[in-house]
Amino acid sequence: MPIPTPLSGVVPPVITPLTPAGEVDTASVRRLTEHLITAGVHGLFLLGSSGEAAYLTDAQRLTALETAVDAAAGRVPVLAGVIDTTTARVLDRAADAVRAGADALVATAPFYTRTHPVEIADHFRRVREGAGLPLFAYDIPVAVHTKLPREVVLDLAGDGTLAGLKDSSGDEGSLRRLLAALRRRTPGFTVLTGSELTVDGALLAGADGVVPGLGNVDARGYVRLYEAARAGDWAAARAEQDRLAAL
Repeated sequence: MPIPTPLSGVVPPVITPLTPAGEVDTASVRRLTEHLITAGVHGLFLLGSSGEAAYLTDAQRLTALETAVDAAAGRVPVLAGVIDTTTARVLDRAADAVRAGADALVATAPFYTRTHPVEIADHFRRVREGAGLPLFAYDIPVAVHTKLPREVVLDLAGDGTLAGLKDSSGDEGSLRRLLAALRRRTPGFTVLTGSELTVDGALLAGADGVVPGLGNVDARGYVRLYEAARAGDWAAARAEQDRLAAL
């Protein structure tokens, strides 16, 4: 289905259930997909960190994604993580995601070797051009060891290479400055926070939604938090956030 501009709401990073033998448990993927959609989430992010994409084979990634796309049946957009070390490998995973029916892609900067901002920008442009689906950047320096430079994100948002950003940097000050710049320059660009514990603050600052790992457990709580924030009921949003933080 088409990705809203901006994509907003609760987009859980779906875990990948495995059988005792270590294969993708497709029946559980289907049950979890249904559980999340029934809870009112606004999208699904497959094959992210919570989905353990780094530990799955290419075939397992494809199985998990195909199963979730089929179970979602177009009711919410499905974002596919295409996280890998190099542009060529990311493009291979993106081709799989396109064949599986994903609605958008999520990619990090290249990693393992040091990468220059010019190379990072070129990476995202090549992935966007090669895959033909909306592309979200995933800023997770704890895993990639590169913090996406603000000007790179702003430039790629401005020229349409990126449709959005999932910010798991843990740098709330940097996120706030980015949001302020985006409001001036590219208001339709999606920003989703990956911080489960400060969602109310991120939404108040202008983020469009959240990608909460804990949403696999309590999706309804994050939906309530989001809806309270969007209604301007910040006391209710804070109370829900406090409950989720305790959880």
